[in-house]
Amino acid sequence: MKRIGDVVRAMPIPPPKNGTNGQIRITRRETVQCPICQDAGYLRAEVPVGHPSFGRLFACECKRHDQDERHAEELRRLSNLDAFVEQTFDDFDLSIDGVTEAHRAALDFADEPAHRWLFLSGPCGVGKTHLAVAIAKHAMRWHQMQVYFAVVPDLLDHLRATFDPRSGTAYDERFSLIRSAQLLVLDDLGTENATPWAKEKLYQIINYRYSEQMPTVITSNADQRKVDDRIMSRILDHRLTQYVEIDAEDFRRPGEPRRARRPRRL
Repeated sequence: MKRIGDVVRAMPIPPPKNGTNGQIRITRRETVQCPICQDAGYLRAEVPVGHPSFGRLFACECKRHDQDERHAEELRRLSNLDAFVEQTFDDFDLSIDGVTEAHRAALDFADEPAHRWLFLSGPCGVGKTHLAVAIAKHAMRWHQMQVYFAVVPDLLDHLRATFDPRSGTAYDERFSLIRSAQLLVLDDLGTENATPWAKEKLYQIINYRYSEQMPTVITSNADQRKVDDRIMSRILDHRLTQYVEIDAEDFRRPGEPRRARRPRRL
């Protein structure tokens, strides 16, 4: 591809206007930040006339990098993971009976999340959200991944709030950003208000990530029969998903002083 800066420099230069003393200031090429596009941000494909890419401009690597950083920051803001201060792998209480397998599976997924799904199922208060948040934090810190974490009912409420049938631009951009996040973490699947619109939006997100085999973590304490069959069929595909059912007691319930002294927000 030719740099757009080179194309511009090859164009005829008009005579200087009055007041310039005949001097034209050109930025020295040594001062540019991107040597590929000379800070133009775009490149033109070197193809013959008639080629589908003839005359088209393509984003340079530097522009794509800046866009990726903006997307990562927007997803981080939307996820609000800063509210989960204690939800890390180090803070997880392995002394609770029945959580060892889930903790090990979450660690394995966090270390190597590519092209895999993890589904954590079990009653309330057994650490599902804790592990899901820990995975999200680990992926952001150690893999520099774009991560979106959301409780499913909150995600759907957010999409409803941005949806405007008269102009869906903002909604379309936000929906695309969420469904294509490098790592998607959906908490409390099955607790959403299952309207036809909500079912369809959730299915579109799940199906897109299923088709692309994008890393996804899902937690649920709901009866699977109450979740859309199309969604559960994809989540429970053993070729893609590791399914862990947590058989443990709700540690939030009173009765054991040891656990009461270590409160956690899950």
